[in-house]
Amino acid sequence: MNASKIMYKPVGIALGALSGVLAGTVFKQVWKLVGTNQEAPSATDEERGWREILLAAMLQGAIFAAVKAAVDRGGATATRRVTGTWPS
Repeated sequence: MNASKIMYKPVGIALGALSGVLAGTVFKQVWKLVGTNQEAPSATDEERGWREILLAAMLQGAIFAAVKAAVDRGGATATRRVTGTWPS
């Protein structure tokens, strides 16, 4: 394992946590715009229908994936700028 991979591990973990928080915030804001002014439903919310629950889950998954990819790519790019190698 090369040095850039070892150095990137803690950075990657921190970026993963940051991306989760960021994605959660983005999802809450998007849900307010898309849905009613209620909070996003949980899968066990008895008062919400299947359609709304599945829509919220799909939207949340797409947002989480996009934010994670953007943060991971940005972290890898920054690592290459600092170390000169890509942390693959």
